[in-house]
Amino acid sequence: MEKSLFIPLREEGLTTMRIRYDFKTGAVRLYAAKEWEPDHDFAGYNHTWWIDGIYTEDARFLNTKEVWALFEKYGQKEYLEEVLDLLRAGKHFGIDIYYYDKYDIRYMMNEHSRKLGLLNKSHAIMAGGIRRHTYAEPEIEVIIDGLNLGRGMSFKNIAGHLPFGGCKATVTMDELDLNNMEIMGFLAFALDSCRDMTGPDMNFPVEMSDVMIEQGYSMQYTGGVKAKTGPTGTPTAYGVYLALLEAINFQEGVRSVAGKSVSLSGLGAVGWYMGEYLLEGGVSKLIVSDINEDVVQKFIAEHPGHDIVSCPVSEALFQEVDILSPCAIGGIFTDETIAKLNCKYIFGSCNNGLRASSQEEEIRLAKLIADRGILYQVEWWHNTAGVICGAEEYLFDGDEASLRAKVEEIMTANTILSLNGAKEQGITPTEFVYKYCEDLLYK
Repeated sequence: MEKSLFIPLREEGLTTMRIRYDFKTGAVRLYAAKEWEPDHDFAGYNHTWWIDGIYTEDARFLNTKEVWALFEKYGQKEYLEEVLDLLRAGKHFGIDIYYYDKYDIRYMMNEHSRKLGLLNKSHAIMAGGIRRHTYAEPEIEVIIDGLNLGRGMSFKNIAGHLPFGGCKATVTMDELDLNNMEIMGFLAFALDSCRDMTGPDMNFPVEMSDVMIEQGYSMQYTGGVKAKTGPTGTPTAYGVYLALLEAINFQEGVRSVAGKSVSLSGLGAVGWYMGEYLLEGGVSKLIVSDINEDVVQKFIAEHPGHDIVSCPVSEALFQEVDILSPCAIGGIFTDETIAKLNCKYIFGSCNNGLRASSQEEEIRLAKLIADRGILYQVEWWHNTAGVICGAEEYLFDGDEASLRAKVEEIMTANTILSLNGAKEQGITPTEFVYKYCEDLLYK
């Protein structure tokens, strides 16, 4: 049987669902509703109607007991329990779900924590990117990805000195048509309803934010092409590069990548610029990989005069190099892959590099990496320049110069803090930064 939180919603003509979990008491609250009609005009959002308006005179609302009964009716009760177990494991606040039946759009806002944003004087109390998934992907994998990324954003926002809780939006839908104002209006409405500030992530075009702002749908989208701070990929790469320099200085007393070999996996919005920073820094050899071989060949062609070679994606982690810089998908460091690593440093931008659904499991895997003699800190401590970029645009109307100054200050100080703090306490940098942030989130 297919497992999906959207099956009961679709079958009953419902539009909305919220799952809430209190990690301090263990209490669970469920809510489902029909809040708009199938022909509701989302193109009119913030033009002819607004958030928390009246969208139907035939609304329907279900409480916790009624939602449980609904999911049992459609054979999804055990699946809902499985999702709740994921919330419990990661101490998540909950998931907000919006279903747009006309286009079969399945929107999930995975909320880890709202705590740090509650009194920030802004509409958005959380910050986290929005990414698109395909219908072929198992929904439980989409949820796991979203929850892990949302949890990472709570810590990443602390690392970026930002007044936001952490979340991540995952949207299962066809490729976005920027000219379809019904879809754009729906995505704006869902985001605003969750009180999140976001930027386009995997499989959403950065132009999405420009359209949202120019068409008057939502000011909570950032990181567009026309933003004064520029796209988020460049500062993210710069922040990772600065952290790597501090790590090398910590180990070797020199703040330079000159003469070092690197395996860089992923040449997307961040990885491409990471590769350029590494080349400018004087690496002796750069091994690049990407699922798109054309991108690999383009990178090599556009950087003549450097020792750049390609390798299959499946072999990128295991190259014998000084530095491993993963800048693509997460979930790559497991017991099995860690045992085959052949590098001295791991500093990349990929989110959730450690394949884990809890903080405790991440700390265990980080210890395995340290036991291999590899210097590593969990990526959310140094790949946070993207969300700093969004906040610089959203909160401060900043530009590239003001953003660069903050990235240089924060990423450098963060890495010095984590590496020295971990050494003093005899633990890994990953465990140190989790301990450093725990009281802010959980007490």
